[in-house]
Amino acid sequence: MPDDTRFGLARHVTLPGPLRLDGGALLSPVDIAYETYGTLDADGGNAILICHALTGDQNVASNHPITGKPGWWVRLVGPGKPVDPARHFVICANVLGGCTGSSGPATINPATGQPWGMSFPVITIRDMVRAQAMLLDHLGVGTLAAVIGGSMGGMQALSWSATFPDRVRAAVVIASAARHTAQNIAFHEVGRQAVMADPNWRGGDYYASGDPPAAGLAVARMAAHITYLSEAGLTEKFGRRLQTRSAKSFGFDADFQVESYLRHQGISFVDRFDANSYLYITRATDYFDLAEEHGGHLANAFRASKARFCLISFDTDWLYPTPESRAIVHALNAAGAPVSFVELNSPFGHDAFLLDSPGMNRVIDGFLRAGA
Repeated sequence: MPDDTRFGLARHVTLPGPLRLDGGALLSPVDIAYETYGTLDADGGNAILICHALTGDQNVASNHPITGKPGWWVRLVGPGKPVDPARHFVICANVLGGCTGSSGPATINPATGQPWGMSFPVITIRDMVRAQAMLLDHLGVGTLAAVIGGSMGGMQALSWSATFPDRVRAAVVIASAARHTAQNIAFHEVGRQAVMADPNWRGGDYYASGDPPAAGLAVARMAAHITYLSEAGLTEKFGRRLQTRSAKSFGFDADFQVESYLRHQGISFVDRFDANSYLYITRATDYFDLAEEHGGHLANAFRASKARFCLISFDTDWLYPTPESRAIVHALNAAGAPVSFVELNSPFGHDAFLLDSPGMNRVIDGFLRAGA
């Protein structure tokens, strides 16, 4: 790795734990894979935690080790960007339950010497946040200048401000929600059933065979990917155009460009993601209900928080639509927390926060500088 930390350092730490999980289990030890960019100030006041979305990882601004593709948020994180390693000490960790180095079903259970598989304890968003707090303790970061995340990353940002109110000075929550709706849960259940219906899943015990449930996971990814897009975006990009043919085949090959696109998304996904991790992480998001964790009132989650909040939604996002963000804003107002909110226009649906969004970058840059 280069010595200049502006370009990122890939790291891994095994922490002794134990980490008590919401489900009651104790996890020990706790492996966390993470990356850092920049240098921590002498007073420790410039740390920013980036929280990744459902199928993301710690490679936020550096090339992915398997696919070779650029980091998933290079539009936001990097030299001259709103989150700049020249000003900030940037941390991004693979979530608990993930599959790129952090403790999860694919890692080794020290009690058996074999992969955990489905014996790994079920986790929650709050468990992910507690594991991140252990990492920050290890790094000597007491207080975060900001925690930033989109989608599931936004859930973590909300959970951070509620679980560790004294450790967060600012939170940026993008295209997210304070709980999963029945529709969200339904889409995830379709994906989980696709994985578990694949004969190669074998009850989650497929690691030794080297033959994972790729077909089921690909279908799960295809179904989920539809929810990340918008009708306008799909129509503009694909419409009903045929794929490399001049007429319909009257068969079940990928006649339409959109079919070919989804199949590609499914096939490429299985090369970098573990099927069991998909089950665990989707279940964690389904369980997320911040109000439920605080007596049934969302405002209660923020009453102890000392953070400033910035919420961003997108007008074509139907997975976590703007009313979900407005509900959080109303709760923050009720709790007396300082909050700014903006709905941005984009044709890209939920995925807009990962794509080119100059408006989002301007909002985040202004928000971070206002608290510097």
